[in-house]
Amino acid sequence: QVQLLESGGGLVQAGGSLRLSCDASGINFSLSSMAWYRQRPGKQRELVVFIGHSDSTNYADSVKGRFTASRDNAKKMVYLQMNNLKPEDTAVYYCKAESPFIYWGQGTQVTVSS
Repeated sequence: QVQLLESGGGLVQAGGSLRLSCDASGINFSLSSMAWYRQRPGKQRELVVFIGHSDSTNYADSVKGRFTASRDNAKKMVYLQMNNLKPEDTAVYYCKAESPFIYWGQGTQVTVSS
């Protein structure tokens, strides 16, 4: 059973852009805070951006000025626009929801070549 589904990952060159999407149609989206996490090769999973149900955002220092997160409560979607991608952004990106029940997506691979 899938509650969250990420899409939009792929292979890009450094300096390029991608937009990730998270379909949250399987959960009570309007009552949920959302977040994007990533897990880089050989590293622990880390927070990329927190998105409150009030639409507030809190970005990791490593992505500030390059990534922009947003949510659409009517469509039950959350997005991550990633610009000026760097090789160190290579990771599996995960969508998370908390309502306060916690749900995780299966992840989408982002690979940035130098």
